[in-house]
Amino acid sequence: MNLPEVLGLYPLFYFPDIGTAWLMGITGTIHILASHTSVGAAILFAILARKAYKEDRTDLYEYMRKYGMFLLIFSYVIGSITGPGIWYTATAASPRGISALIHNFVWVWATEWVFFVVEVVGVFVLVYSIGKIDRKVHLKITYLFALASVSTLFLIIGIISFMMWPGNDMWFTTGSASDAFFGSNTFPHLIVRFGFMVAMSAVIGFIIAGVLKDEDLKKELARKLSVIGFVGGAIVMFGFVWYIQTLPQNAWDQFHAVLWDGEKTTRIILVLLIAAYFLFAFFFPKGLKLPVTVGMLFLIGIIGVWPGEKMRESMRKPYVAGTYIYSNQIIARDIPGKGIKAEVPAVEEHGILKVHPFVPKQLKTITDENKVQTGELIAKLACSNCHSIEKGAKYRSLPDLFIARGMTDKENIKNYLEVVYSGAFSYMPTMRLPDSETDALATWLETQTK
Repeated sequence: MNLPEVLGLYPLFYFPDIGTAWLMGITGTIHILASHTSVGAAILFAILARKAYKEDRTDLYEYMRKYGMFLLIFSYVIGSITGPGIWYTATAASPRGISALIHNFVWVWATEWVFFVVEVVGVFVLVYSIGKIDRKVHLKITYLFALASVSTLFLIIGIISFMMWPGNDMWFTTGSASDAFFGSNTFPHLIVRFGFMVAMSAVIGFIIAGVLKDEDLKKELARKLSVIGFVGGAIVMFGFVWYIQTLPQNAWDQFHAVLWDGEKTTRIILVLLIAAYFLFAFFFPKGLKLPVTVGMLFLIGIIGVWPGEKMRESMRKPYVAGTYIYSNQIIARDIPGKGIKAEVPAVEEHGILKVHPFVPKQLKTITDENKVQTGELIAKLACSNCHSIEKGAKYRSLPDLFIARGMTDKENIKNYLEVVYSGAFSYMPTMRLPDSETDALATWLETQTK
Protein backbone atom coordinates (compact mmCIF):
# COMPACT_ATOMS: atom_id res chain seq x y z
CA MET A 1 0.00 0.00 0.00
CA ASN A 2 1.36 3.41 -0.97
CA LEU A 3 1.22 5.87 1.90
CA PRO A 4 1.45 9.65 1.58
CA GLU A 5 4.68 11.06 2.94
CA VAL A 6 4.69 14.54 4.39
CA LEU A 7 7.65 15.46 2.20
CA GLY A 8 7.93 18.97 3.57
CA LEU A 9 9.10 17.65 6.92
CA TYR A 10 12.74 17.82 7.87
CA PRO A 11 14.97 15.60 10.03
CA LEU A 12 14.28 16.03 13.72
CA PHE A 13 16.46 18.41 15.72
CA TYR A 14 16.20 17.98 19.48
CA PHE A 15 18.36 19.54 22.20
CA PRO A 16 18.28 17.35 25.35
CA ASP A 17 17.18 18.64 28.77
CA ILE A 18 16.57 22.21 27.64
CA GLY A 19 14.35 21.45 24.67
CA THR A 20 14.54 22.67 21.10
CA ALA A 21 12.40 25.80 21.38
CA TRP A 22 14.09 27.01 24.54
CA LEU A 23 17.53 26.87 22.94
CA MET A 24 16.17 29.34 20.38
CA GLY A 25 14.55 31.39 23.13
CA ILE A 26 17.77 31.77 25.11
CA THR A 27 19.66 32.93 22.02
CA GLY A 28 16.82 35.29 21.18
CA THR A 29 16.77 36.87 24.63
CA ILE A 30 20.46 37.75 24.43
CA HIS A 31 19.89 39.22 20.97
CA ILE A 32 16.88 41.24 22.05
CA LEU A 33 18.64 42.74 25.06
CA ALA A 34 21.42 43.92 22.73
CA SER A 35 19.42 44.86 19.64
CA HIS A 36 16.60 46.59 21.51
CA THR A 37 18.95 49.34 22.60
CA SER A 38 19.52 50.35 18.99
CA VAL A 39 16.31 52.10 17.87
CA GLY A 40 15.74 54.15 21.01
CA ALA A 41 19.45 54.92 21.18
CA ALA A 42 19.47 56.05 17.54
CA ILE A 43 16.66 58.52 18.25
CA LEU A 44 18.35 59.67 21.46
CA PHE A 45 21.61 60.13 19.57
CA ALA A 46 19.83 62.38 17.07
CA ILE A 47 18.28 64.43 19.90
CA LEU A 48 21.65 64.85 21.60
CA ALA A 49 23.36 65.81 18.34
CA ARG A 50 20.70 68.42 17.55
CA LYS A 51 21.00 69.92 21.03
CA ALA A 52 24.81 69.90 20.93
CA TYR A 53 24.98 71.64 17.55
CA LYS A 54 22.10 74.06 18.07
CA GLU A 55 23.35 75.24 21.47
CA ASP A 56 27.07 74.81 20.70
CA ARG A 57 27.35 72.28 23.55
CA THR A 58 30.78 70.83 22.95
CA ASP A 59 30.58 69.23 26.40
CA LEU A 60 28.07 66.77 24.93
CA TYR A 61 30.52 65.51 22.31
CA GLU A 62 32.36 63.19 24.65
CA TYR A 63 29.12 61.75 26.00
CA MET A 64 27.86 61.21 22.45
CA ARG A 65 31.12 59.50 21.50
CA LYS A 66 31.00 57.16 24.51
CA TYR A 67 27.31 56.44 23.98
CA GLY A 68 27.91 55.70 20.32
CA MET A 69 30.84 53.40 21.12
CA PHE A 70 28.74 51.45 23.63
CA LEU A 71 25.97 51.23 21.05
CA LEU A 72 28.40 50.03 18.40
CA ILE A 73 29.82 47.24 20.58
CA PHE A 74 26.76 46.20 22.56
CA SER A 75 24.03 46.55 19.93
CA TYR A 76 25.82 46.07 16.65
CA VAL A 77 28.52 43.57 17.53
CA ILE A 78 26.73 41.40 20.09
CA GLY A 79 23.38 41.98 18.37
CA SER A 80 24.79 41.14 14.95
CA ILE A 81 26.35 37.91 16.25
CA THR A 82 23.28 36.68 18.11
CA GLY A 83 20.87 37.75 15.32
CA PRO A 84 22.12 35.11 12.86
CA GLY A 85 22.34 32.78 15.88
CA ILE A 86 18.55 33.03 16.22
CA TRP A 87 18.03 32.14 12.58
CA TYR A 88 20.46 29.23 12.75
CA THR A 89 18.76 27.75 15.82
CA ALA A 90 15.30 28.56 14.44
CA THR A 91 16.12 26.91 11.13
CA ALA A 92 17.16 23.76 12.97
CA ALA A 93 14.31 23.84 15.50
CA SER A 94 11.52 25.04 13.23
CA PRO A 95 12.52 24.85 9.56
CA ARG A 96 8.96 25.13 8.34
CA GLY A 97 8.37 28.21 10.47
CA ILE A 98 11.38 29.94 8.92
CA SER A 99 10.30 28.72 5.48
CA ALA A 100 6.89 30.32 5.99
CA LEU A 101 8.50 33.66 6.80
CA ILE A 102 10.86 33.52 3.84
CA HIS A 103 8.16 32.54 1.35
CA ASN A 104 5.86 35.30 2.55
CA PHE A 105 8.33 38.09 3.23
CA VAL A 106 11.45 37.55 1.13
CA TRP A 107 11.41 41.09 -0.31
CA VAL A 108 10.37 42.64 3.00
CA TRP A 109 13.27 40.87 4.65
CA ALA A 110 15.64 42.00 1.90
CA THR A 111 14.50 45.59 2.44
CA GLU A 112 15.04 45.24 6.19
CA TRP A 113 18.61 44.15 5.51
CA VAL A 114 19.21 47.24 3.37
CA PHE A 115 18.19 49.46 6.28
CA PHE A 116 20.29 47.33 8.63
CA VAL A 117 23.38 47.88 6.46
CA VAL A 118 22.67 51.64 6.61
CA GLU A 119 22.53 51.33 10.42
CA VAL A 120 25.83 49.46 10.68
CA VAL A 121 27.66 51.88 8.39
CA GLY A 122 25.93 54.82 10.05
CA VAL A 123 26.94 53.97 13.61
CA PHE A 124 30.61 53.75 12.59
CA VAL A 125 30.43 57.09 10.78
CA LEU A 126 28.64 58.77 13.68
CA VAL A 127 31.09 57.60 16.31
CA TYR A 128 34.29 58.27 14.44
CA SER A 129 33.31 61.57 12.81
CA ILE A 130 32.07 63.51 15.86
CA GLY A 131 33.86 66.86 15.82
CA LYS A 132 35.70 65.97 12.60
CA ILE A 133 33.15 66.81 9.91
CA ASP A 134 30.68 69.63 9.33
CA ARG A 135 28.03 69.75 12.06
CA LYS A 136 25.12 69.93 9.65
CA VAL A 137 26.40 66.92 7.74
CA HIS A 138 26.91 64.96 10.94
CA LEU A 139 23.41 65.89 12.13
CA LYS A 140 21.89 64.71 8.86
CA ILE A 141 23.70 61.40 9.28
CA THR A 142 22.20 61.03 12.78
CA TYR A 143 18.74 61.59 11.31
CA LEU A 144 19.41 59.00 8.59
CA PHE A 145 20.68 56.56 11.21
CA ALA A 146 17.54 57.04 13.33
CA LEU A 147 15.26 56.64 10.30
CA ALA A 148 17.02 53.44 9.24
CA SER A 149 16.72 52.05 12.79
CA VAL A 150 12.99 52.76 13.02
CA SER A 151 12.44 51.33 9.52
CA THR A 152 14.28 48.13 10.47
CA LEU A 153 12.06 47.78 13.54
CA PHE A 154 8.87 48.36 11.55
CA LEU A 155 9.73 45.77 8.90
CA ILE A 156 10.86 43.05 11.29
CA ILE A 157 7.81 43.56 13.51
CA GLY A 158 5.51 42.90 10.56
CA ILE A 159 7.37 39.66 9.92
CA ILE A 160 7.40 38.33 13.47
CA SER A 161 3.81 39.47 14.09
CA PHE A 162 2.80 37.07 11.32
CA MET A 163 4.12 34.28 13.54
CA MET A 164 1.39 35.14 16.03
CA TRP A 165 -1.45 36.04 13.68
CA PRO A 166 -1.55 36.70 9.92
CA GLY A 167 -2.18 40.29 8.95
CA ASN A 168 -5.81 39.62 8.07
CA ASP A 169 -8.03 36.75 6.94
CA MET A 170 -7.66 37.73 3.29
CA TRP A 171 -4.12 36.33 3.36
CA PHE A 172 -5.45 32.77 3.50
CA THR A 173 -7.03 33.23 0.07
CA THR A 174 -4.72 35.81 -1.55
CA GLY A 175 -1.31 34.77 -0.16
CA SER A 176 -0.33 38.45 -0.51
CA ALA A 177 2.66 39.74 1.49
CA SER A 178 0.78 42.93 2.38
CA ASP A 179 -2.18 40.90 3.66
CA ALA A 180 0.26 38.87 5.74
CA PHE A 181 2.10 41.96 7.02
CA PHE A 182 -0.63 44.42 7.99
CA GLY A 183 -3.13 43.33 10.60
CA SER A 184 -4.65 44.03 13.98
CA ASN A 185 -1.60 42.68 15.80
CA THR A 186 1.16 44.46 13.88
CA PHE A 187 0.90 48.04 15.11
CA PRO A 188 0.28 47.35 18.82
CA HIS A 189 3.26 44.99 18.70
CA LEU A 190 5.28 47.78 17.10
CA ILE A 191 4.23 50.25 19.81
CA VAL A 192 5.24 47.88 22.62
CA ARG A 193 8.67 47.22 21.11
CA PHE A 194 9.25 50.90 20.32
CA GLY A 195 8.36 51.99 23.85
CA PHE A 196 10.65 49.38 25.35
CA MET A 197 13.49 50.51 23.10
CA VAL A 198 12.99 54.13 24.17
CA ALA A 199 13.09 53.06 27.83
CA MET A 200 16.20 50.97 27.17
CA SER A 201 17.94 53.98 25.61
CA ALA A 202 17.61 55.66 29.00
CA VAL A 203 18.91 52.59 30.83
CA ILE A 204 21.97 52.53 28.55
CA GLY A 205 22.31 56.30 28.86
CA PHE A 206 22.59 55.98 32.65
CA ILE A 207 25.58 53.67 32.21
CA ILE A 208 27.41 56.26 30.13
CA ALA A 209 26.34 59.17 32.36
CA GLY A 210 27.56 57.29 35.40
CA VAL A 211 31.19 57.45 34.27
CA LEU A 212 31.16 61.20 33.55
CA LYS A 213 33.38 63.36 35.76
CA ASP A 214 31.38 66.52 35.15
CA GLU A 215 28.75 66.31 37.91
CA ASP A 216 26.58 69.09 36.46
CA LEU A 217 26.45 67.36 33.08
CA LYS A 218 25.72 64.02 34.75
CA LYS A 219 22.82 65.60 36.66
CA GLU A 220 21.42 67.23 33.53
CA LEU A 221 21.62 64.05 31.47
CA ALA A 222 20.31 61.80 34.23
CA ARG A 223 17.17 63.91 34.59
CA LYS A 224 16.56 64.12 30.87
CA LEU A 225 17.10 60.38 30.49
CA SER A 226 14.71 59.68 33.38
CA VAL A 227 11.96 61.58 31.58
CA ILE A 228 12.72 59.71 28.37
CA GLY A 229 12.57 56.43 30.30
CA PHE A 230 9.16 57.28 31.74
CA VAL A 231 7.88 58.24 28.29
CA GLY A 232 9.10 54.91 26.92
CA GLY A 233 7.45 53.06 29.81
CA ALA A 234 4.14 54.85 29.22
CA ILE A 235 4.28 53.89 25.54
CA VAL A 236 4.88 50.25 26.56
CA MET A 237 1.86 50.27 28.90
CA PHE A 238 -0.39 51.77 26.24
CA GLY A 239 0.85 49.37 23.58
CA PHE A 240 0.55 46.35 25.87
CA VAL A 241 -3.11 47.06 26.68
CA TRP A 242 -3.80 47.45 22.96
CA TYR A 243 -1.72 44.40 22.10
CA ILE A 244 -3.59 41.94 24.32
CA GLN A 245 -6.89 43.09 22.79
CA THR A 246 -5.70 41.83 19.40
CA LEU A 247 -4.70 38.32 20.46
CA PRO A 248 -6.38 35.32 18.81
CA GLN A 249 -8.29 33.03 21.16
CA ASN A 250 -5.51 30.46 21.56
CA ALA A 251 -3.04 33.21 22.47
CA TRP A 252 -5.49 34.81 24.89
CA ASP A 253 -6.12 31.50 26.63
CA GLN A 254 -2.41 30.89 27.01
CA PHE A 255 -1.74 34.45 28.16
CA HIS A 256 -4.55 34.69 30.69
CA ALA A 257 -4.93 31.21 32.12
CA VAL A 258 -1.39 29.86 31.89
CA LEU A 259 1.07 32.75 31.74
CA TRP A 260 -0.37 35.90 33.30
CA ASP A 261 -1.80 34.20 36.36
CA GLY A 262 1.59 32.70 37.08
CA GLU A 263 3.78 35.72 36.31
CA LYS A 264 1.71 38.85 36.92
CA THR A 265 3.33 39.46 40.31
CA THR A 266 6.79 39.37 38.73
CA ARG A 267 5.61 41.69 35.94
CA ILE A 268 4.17 44.23 38.39
CA ILE A 269 7.30 44.16 40.57
CA LEU A 270 9.48 44.70 37.50
CA VAL A 271 7.45 47.72 36.35
CA LEU A 272 7.63 49.25 39.83
CA LEU A 273 11.35 48.52 40.06
CA ILE A 274 12.11 50.20 36.73
CA ALA A 275 9.93 53.19 37.66
CA ALA A 276 11.77 53.47 40.98
CA TYR A 277 15.09 53.31 39.12
CA PHE A 278 14.10 56.21 36.86
CA LEU A 279 12.99 58.24 39.89
CA PHE A 280 16.25 57.43 41.67
CA ALA A 281 18.25 58.62 38.66
CA PHE A 282 16.20 61.82 38.48
CA PHE A 283 16.59 62.81 42.12
CA PHE A 284 19.93 61.19 42.97
CA PRO A 285 22.09 61.30 39.81
CA LYS A 286 25.26 60.96 41.91
CA GLY A 287 24.12 57.43 42.75
CA LEU A 288 24.53 56.35 39.12
CA LYS A 289 27.66 54.32 39.71
CA LEU A 290 28.82 51.72 37.22
CA PRO A 291 27.88 48.64 39.33
CA VAL A 292 24.35 50.04 39.78
CA THR A 293 23.75 50.96 36.14
CA VAL A 294 25.22 47.78 34.65
CA GLY A 295 23.48 45.68 37.28
CA MET A 296 20.12 47.22 36.38
CA LEU A 297 20.71 46.54 32.70
CA PHE A 298 21.19 42.84 33.32
CA LEU A 299 18.42 42.69 35.93
CA ILE A 300 16.00 44.03 33.33
CA GLY A 301 17.32 41.41 30.91
CA ILE A 302 16.96 38.52 33.34
CA ILE A 303 13.57 39.28 34.91
CA GLY A 304 12.24 41.46 32.11
CA VAL A 305 13.23 40.38 28.64
CA TRP A 306 13.45 36.62 29.23
CA PRO A 307 10.00 36.14 30.83
CA GLY A 308 8.48 38.59 28.35
CA GLU A 309 9.88 36.79 25.34
CA LYS A 310 8.98 33.42 26.84
CA MET A 311 5.42 34.68 27.24
CA ARG A 312 5.22 35.95 23.66
CA GLU A 313 6.69 32.76 22.21
CA SER A 314 4.33 30.61 24.29
CA MET A 315 1.22 32.62 23.39
CA ARG A 316 1.23 31.71 19.73
CA LYS A 317 1.02 28.00 20.49
CA PRO A 318 -0.07 25.60 19.11
CA TYR A 319 1.21 27.37 15.99
CA VAL A 320 4.67 28.47 15.03
CA ALA A 321 3.65 30.72 12.14
CA GLY A 322 0.55 32.10 10.49
CA THR A 323 -1.92 29.98 12.50
CA TYR A 324 -1.43 27.20 9.99
CA ILE A 325 1.86 25.50 10.90
CA TYR A 326 1.75 23.66 14.20
CA SER A 327 4.80 23.86 16.43
CA ASN A 328 5.54 20.24 15.56
CA GLN A 329 5.84 21.32 11.89
CA ILE A 330 2.60 19.68 10.73
CA ILE A 331 0.42 21.89 8.50
CA ALA A 332 -2.94 22.30 10.22
CA ARG A 333 -5.11 23.84 7.48
CA ASP A 334 -5.40 24.55 3.78
CA ILE A 335 -4.01 27.87 2.54
CA PRO A 336 -5.46 28.29 -0.98
CA GLY A 337 -3.53 31.51 -1.57
CA LYS A 338 -0.24 29.62 -1.22
CA GLY A 339 -1.35 26.27 -2.66
CA ILE A 340 -0.75 24.64 0.74
CA LYS A 341 -2.68 21.55 1.80
CA ALA A 342 -3.41 20.45 5.35
CA GLU A 343 -1.41 17.42 6.53
CA VAL A 344 -3.35 16.64 9.69
CA PRO A 345 -5.81 14.31 7.88
CA ALA A 346 -2.92 12.15 6.59
CA VAL A 347 -1.33 12.03 10.06
CA GLU A 348 -4.65 11.11 11.68
CA GLU A 349 -5.35 8.37 9.13
CA HIS A 350 -1.93 6.75 8.82
CA GLY A 351 0.02 7.97 11.86
CA ILE A 352 2.99 10.26 12.11
CA LEU A 353 5.49 7.39 11.96
CA LYS A 354 4.30 6.21 8.58
CA VAL A 355 3.99 9.61 6.88
CA HIS A 356 7.16 11.17 8.24
CA PRO A 357 9.89 10.68 5.61
CA PHE A 358 12.80 10.52 8.10
CA VAL A 359 11.49 7.83 10.43
CA PRO A 360 13.68 4.67 10.18
CA LYS A 361 11.95 1.80 8.37
CA GLN A 362 12.17 -0.50 11.39
CA LEU A 363 10.15 2.04 13.42
CA LYS A 364 7.44 2.70 10.83
CA THR A 365 5.38 -0.14 12.27
CA ILE A 366 4.77 -0.46 16.02
CA THR A 367 5.39 -3.87 17.57
CA ASP A 368 5.50 -5.16 21.14
CA GLU A 369 9.27 -5.16 20.92
CA ASN A 370 9.69 -1.54 19.76
CA LYS A 371 6.67 0.06 21.43
CA VAL A 372 8.67 2.00 24.02
CA GLN A 373 11.20 3.13 21.42
CA THR A 374 8.51 4.25 18.98
CA GLY A 375 6.67 6.00 21.81
CA GLU A 376 9.77 8.04 22.56
CA LEU A 377 10.16 8.87 18.87
CA ILE A 378 6.52 10.01 18.67
CA ALA A 379 7.14 12.26 21.67
CA LYS A 380 10.09 13.83 19.88
CA LEU A 381 8.24 14.24 16.58
CA ALA A 382 4.95 15.50 17.99
CA CYS A 383 5.85 17.19 21.28
CA SER A 384 9.51 18.22 21.53
CA ASN A 385 9.12 21.59 19.85
CA CYS A 386 7.29 22.78 22.97
CA HIS A 387 8.35 20.26 25.61
CA SER A 388 11.57 18.72 26.77
CA ILE A 389 10.97 14.98 27.01
CA GLU A 390 13.34 14.07 29.86
CA LYS A 391 12.05 13.67 33.38
CA GLY A 392 13.33 16.54 35.51
CA ALA A 393 14.37 18.64 32.50
CA LYS A 394 14.65 22.39 32.92
CA TYR A 395 11.81 23.62 30.73
CA ARG A 396 8.29 22.23 30.38
CA SER A 397 9.19 18.58 30.93
CA LEU A 398 6.54 16.34 29.39
CA PRO A 399 6.91 13.50 31.95
CA ASP A 400 6.87 15.99 34.82
CA LEU A 401 3.56 17.43 33.62
CA PHE A 402 1.93 13.99 33.93
CA ILE A 403 3.58 13.38 37.29
CA ALA A 404 2.24 16.71 38.56
CA ARG A 405 -1.27 15.65 37.52
CA GLY A 406 -0.92 12.29 39.25
CA MET A 407 -1.07 10.41 35.94
CA THR A 408 1.57 7.73 36.10
CA ASP A 409 -0.22 4.68 34.73
CA LYS A 410 -0.72 3.99 31.06
CA GLU A 411 -4.51 4.13 30.89
CA ASN A 412 -4.80 7.49 32.63
CA ILE A 413 -2.05 8.90 30.43
CA LYS A 414 -3.72 7.54 27.30
CA ASN A 415 -7.12 8.96 28.28
CA TYR A 416 -5.57 12.37 28.89
CA LEU A 417 -3.81 12.28 25.52
CA GLU A 418 -7.15 11.61 23.84
CA VAL A 419 -8.56 14.73 25.53
CA VAL A 420 -5.57 16.77 24.36
CA TYR A 421 -5.91 15.49 20.79
CA SER A 422 -9.57 16.52 20.67
CA GLY A 423 -8.76 20.23 20.90
CA ALA A 424 -9.84 20.66 24.53
CA PHE A 425 -6.93 23.07 25.02
CA SER A 426 -6.70 25.83 22.43
CA TYR A 427 -2.91 26.07 22.82
CA MET A 428 -2.40 22.37 21.96
CA PRO A 429 -2.54 20.95 18.40
CA THR A 430 -5.83 19.32 17.43
CA MET A 431 -4.50 16.15 15.83
CA ARG A 432 -5.77 12.69 16.72
CA LEU A 433 -3.00 10.15 16.35
CA PRO A 434 -4.08 6.57 15.57
CA ASP A 435 -4.78 4.42 18.61
CA SER A 436 -1.59 2.39 18.11
CA GLU A 437 0.57 5.52 18.26
CA THR A 438 -1.34 6.95 21.23
CA ASP A 439 -0.82 3.63 22.99
CA ALA A 440 2.90 3.64 22.21
CA LEU A 441 3.29 7.22 23.43
CA ALA A 442 1.39 6.42 26.64
CA THR A 443 3.53 3.30 27.16
CA TRP A 444 6.74 5.30 26.89
CA LEU A 445 5.41 8.08 29.14
CA GLU A 446 4.50 5.49 31.77
CA THR A 447 8.14 4.38 31.87
CA GLN A 448 9.23 7.99 32.38
CA THR A 449 6.83 8.82 35.21
CA LYS A 450 7.90 6.07 37.59
